[in-house]
Order: sequence, then C-alpha cells, then structure tokens
Amino acid sequence: MEDAILRVKLAALKSEHRDLDGAIDALLEAPAKDQLQLARLKKRKLRLKDEIAEIEDRLLPDIIA
Repeated sequence: MEDAILRVKLAALKSEHRDLDGAIDALLEAPAKDQLQLARLKKRKLRLKDEIAEIEDRLLPDIIA
C-alpha cells in the first residue's frame, strides 16, 4: 500500500518538476527577467529533484549482490 502512495507522490513531483522547467524557460526568455523569481523557481526545482531521488531510493533500494 505504501508503495502505491509513494508512486502517486513521485508522479506528482515529477510533473511539478517538468512544469518548473517550463516556467524557468519562460522567465529566461522574457525581456525583463525577474532574477529573484528565477532563483526561487530554481531552488524549488532542486528541492523537488532531491525529493524525487529520495522516493525513488525508497521504491528501488540498492541491493548488494
């Protein structure tokens, strides 16, 4: 049961991560770049990346053979 919940959360985090890519690209292309907003989005994207990695590690633990 817990795996199913983690997979749903993982999918949501990956979706948000992709959405942030689009938002960051849009800000970079804007004539008046909001550097503060850009920095916040990049920080959020990094936090999401860490959360995604943590969940993936919990779902697929390293097996020492």
